[in-house]
Amino acid sequence: MADFFRTIFLFDENNPLIFTRFFFWGFFAVVITGFVFIHKHKAARNAYLFLVSLFFYYKTGGLFFFILIFSTITDYFLGLAIFYAHSRLQKKIWLSLSLFINIFVLAFFKYDYFITETINQIFNTNLEVVTHAAKWSNAIFGTRFNLGEILPPVGISFFTFQTMSYAIDVYRGQVKPVKSIVDFGFYVSFFPQLVAGPIVRAAEFIPQLYKPYSLSRQEFGYGVYLILKGLTKKMLVGDFIAVNLIDRVFANPASFSGFENLSALFGYSLQVYCDFSGYTDIAIGVALLLGFYLPKNFNSPYKAKNVGDFWKRWHISLSSWLKDYLYIPMGGNRNASNFTYISLFFVLLFIVLLSQKLVLIPIFVFIIGCTFLLTRFFPSINNQVTTNINLMMTMLIGGLWHGSSWTFVIWGGLNGLGLIVYKYWKKISPYENIDKWYVNAWKILLTFTFITFTRIWFRGETFQGTMELLSQIFKHFGGNAVPQMIISYWKPLAMLVFGLVIHWLPDSVKCNYRDWFIARPMYQKIVISSFVVFIIYQSVSSELAPFIYFQF
Repeated sequence: MADFFRTIFLFDENNPLIFTRFFFWGFFAVVITGFVFIHKHKAARNAYLFLVSLFFYYKTGGLFFFILIFSTITDYFLGLAIFYAHSRLQKKIWLSLSLFINIFVLAFFKYDYFITETINQIFNTNLEVVTHAAKWSNAIFGTRFNLGEILPPVGISFFTFQTMSYAIDVYRGQVKPVKSIVDFGFYVSFFPQLVAGPIVRAAEFIPQLYKPYSLSRQEFGYGVYLILKGLTKKMLVGDFIAVNLIDRVFANPASFSGFENLSALFGYSLQVYCDFSGYTDIAIGVALLLGFYLPKNFNSPYKAKNVGDFWKRWHISLSSWLKDYLYIPMGGNRNASNFTYISLFFVLLFIVLLSQKLVLIPIFVFIIGCTFLLTRFFPSINNQVTTNINLMMTMLIGGLWHGSSWTFVIWGGLNGLGLIVYKYWKKISPYENIDKWYVNAWKILLTFTFITFTRIWFRGETFQGTMELLSQIFKHFGGNAVPQMIISYWKPLAMLVFGLVIHWLPDSVKCNYRDWFIARPMYQKIVISSFVVFIIYQSVSSELAPFIYFQF
């Protein structure tokens, strides 16, 4: 009995509470059962969901639960301080404190090894990374965390960006602060989207806290449909391709032919979409069943006809966050601002520290100086140059948001370069305004291929590994053995084709089978759902894979 309660209530690093485990759906069933008795009372409902969300995060992230509590408390009171400050200067001081605390916490957990290694290299010290939270967890709960390994708290980037946007929106006067810390805690920690998004703005979510619960028959059907859709994407398509092709190839690219590397690369492009959009589908569906609406986070991104269109369709909540809180404050497509130069300074400093080559400092200073003089002597190009800098800084910071390595810097830089190149190409392209199916197909294929090749740097753990993969593709393709390799990998390749075909189906077709499911009577929904779940779990052949974006 003691082991049973330990399994239910204590954190187990080997069995986190994630959507793909039956334990989560048992948890959700208990949540729904309690929710039935209190859903009509808004204050009790919000407090109840806040508490179960905290339990969910504890079961998923362990003692990092206290980081979530810390962020909730500090940003709640700082939001009030910003709102009730008597002068603009006081508001700026409180906002700066909020941003500093959030960025410091995020930087400590995501860039700890990078910062420690850089200090040791520059000052010839021998500092070591030690996680006291792991030490306490080992002592109290008997866990076996490595004390020299600081892993970022699950979803820290998501809930930190959420609390930062709250403070900024209060400062801008776009939202009033939440009066109850319980309601604010519920906004920050709502369990469906807590660990991998979508990033929810306060102006979108907080008004829902004070609305009565309602769930129509159509909304219920849509919520269940999204959950089934997300599980199918993640487990039937994404995980199957990963286990049977992608993980093997990326683990040792040099041992596989160029064709196998290329197949794994395109497979990964589909996997990361199925994995991440699958999570948000489930999150939106679960939230809907509880009476809350989360924003759409993906819009068939591989149907994009250019890089700009892709970033309007992919991880929409992050793209819009970067646009509203980075790109536009920098000046957007108008001009540069002080924030542009501050961002440029920190990004270049990060690159210098990452390379550990101080010689880059005078080189960067020279380039910045020449750019400054060029824009002053030739005002006609000032707007173009500063806009491109704003665009590149936004994408580089987006890359660094994912992690402190050259691979993420290069990935962000390549996407920034793609946006800039397309901005000029569309002015001279003879195909830009031609709306023919074959022209659109070519644009989609070209964009998909470009995005896929940038993912070499997103997926690759080391610079050397990414270069090995590229080398195999371009130097050792193994064309003569392609038919045999297709036969050997026919199952994951067939699943890859299946996933892309479904993705590229017209929206009207997808809406038809979605609406068909929603219109089914309840008993048919139960039968269909049971059948889909049975098929999904029959495809699971190994330990359930965590969601890719949990690491961010």
